[in-house]
Amino acid sequence: MIGKKTLLSLGVSFAFVGCASIMNDPEQKINITTPGNKAVAGNINGVAFTAPGIVSVKRENAPKVINVETAGCTKQTNMTAEIDTNFWWNFLSGGPFGSSTDYGTGRMWKYQDNIAIAC
Repeated sequence: MIGKKTLLSLGVSFAFVGCASIMNDPEQKINITTPGNKAVAGNINGVAFTAPGIVSVKRENAPKVINVETAGCTKQTNMTAEIDTNFWWNFLSGGPFGSSTDYGTGRMWKYQDNIAIAC
């Protein structure tokens, strides 16, 4: 038999768990750094950026390619999507309904938070 304290503990823990569709923005912010904070220009899947700095990318189950083409530096780095931990909390607490929402919105995916471009 489950005691009242156990039920209360479970209820409180579920109250602090949110699905990835609520917890995650549609875009993820990624910190791109360079040695010595050297300024570089590039693009991620065709969307231009300058680094060092914070770049926003759309969350989706698709690889992203970072291309840097600045004087003296040509570099290509790949980012792959992984399942965000917020998705697993939702899957355990909300079952297939919540997790299918996360999948449909693309917010269940996460890229690396920090990328170092060595130029």
